[in-house]
Order: sequence, then structure tokens, then C-alpha cells
Amino acid sequence: MDIRREQKLKESGIREIDQMSGRGFEEYLRVLLKKLGFRVKVTPSSGDYGADLVLTTNDQRIIVQAKRYKKNVGIKAVQEIASAKNHYSADECWVITNSFFTEPAKRLASSNHVRLVDREELIDWILTLKKKTAEVSRVNKETKNF
Repeated sequence: MDIRREQKLKESGIREIDQMSGRGFEEYLRVLLKKLGFRVKVTPSSGDYGADLVLTTNDQRIIVQAKRYKKNVGIKAVQEIASAKNHYSADECWVITNSFFTEPAKRLASSNHVRLVDREELIDWILTLKKKTAEVSRVNKETKNF
């Protein structure tokens, strides 16, 4: 593994995410997505119809299934979130994982307009947020005396 990739993994905290419980991962995503600008609601752990989180923006409702897996995520997650779309009157549906997706899951997601967020994209979101947070902190420190 090259040094830059190793540094990226370390900075993102993805290895800590890999150790979380499924519910812990949902809670982590709730906080992350809120900081990224979404209004976020965690659904009840049972009877959620396949959606773990409901995100809203000014004009959109997005349902999310969170999958904290050691292996690649298969078609079942895509089927569940796609079938929950109408129940939640959602505009979009996503599956977010700390892992990757099988090829059949990717094909099914494509034909059902399900957005797949894999390990690499999740790491990018985390690092983007950390960078923004660091920039805000720096600006606050620089403008403190004004």
C-alpha cells in the first residue's frame, strides 16, 4: 500500500468505523451527514422498511440504508432501499457502506436509480469535512482579534 493511501486511511478514521456496530455506524452517519448539511432522522431499529436514515434538504427527501460490513454489500441492500422509496415518498435512495459493492449490486442499483456510496467515497466525505472544519477553525483563530 502506498504511503499517501495509508495516510488517507489513517486521517479518515475508517478503521475505527470498521469496528463499529451496525447501529453505531448509523449514528456516525447521522452526525456526518448533518455536518455535511442534511437534516437527518434515524428510523426505528425495527419496522424501518429498509431505510436507516431519512435525509432532507430544502427540496428533497433521501432515504439511506447504512451497511457496516466486512465483506462487499450485495443486492439485498439495494432491493430493500429501492422498495422503501415509495413508502417514504423519497426522491432518492442511497446505500452507504464502509466496504464496497458486488457487481450484481452495482448493476441492480444502476437500473433502479439507487446511489451507492462505497468506502472510497465515504472516506472522501470524511476528509472533506475534516478539511472544512480545519479551515473554519483557522479562520476563527485568525479573526479572533478583530
